[in-house]
Amino acid sequence: MKKDWSHLDKFRHNEGAHVSKPGDTFGAFIIADPASKGVELRVIANDGSDPEYPWDHISCHAYDHFFKKVRTPAWEQMCFLKSLFWEEDECVIQYHPAKDDYVNLHPHVLHLWKSVKEPFPMPPKVCV
Repeated sequence: MKKDWSHLDKFRHNEGAHVSKPGDTFGAFIIADPASKGVELRVIANDGSDPEYPWDHISCHAYDHFFKKVRTPAWEQMCFLKSLFWEEDECVIQYHPAKDDYVNLHPHVLHLWKSVKEPFPMPPKVCV
């Protein structure tokens, strides 16, 4: 995950449970989707520095102001967010857990994860 989040400070949302100050590597962010006029990407992020939860993580849902509704982010939107929060050479993943482990607190939220302790095993490049 990027160490410097100053490029994200203009997007910080400082109300509610995820208040953060400029320079913090956690918080809530409202980011305009550059490819979709009137769509906001609403993100909660942290850098995995908490030893109890050593995972870089973002969660996101999209809000469409034209249709006045929340929706699930598209692949391109998640790629855009990956580029804002992680370095180009980092691999992050989206989990699809076993049915018994599945938790869905918000039907339109997607997550990106990266362990801060261990690298992910990767399939051969030709398969990705």
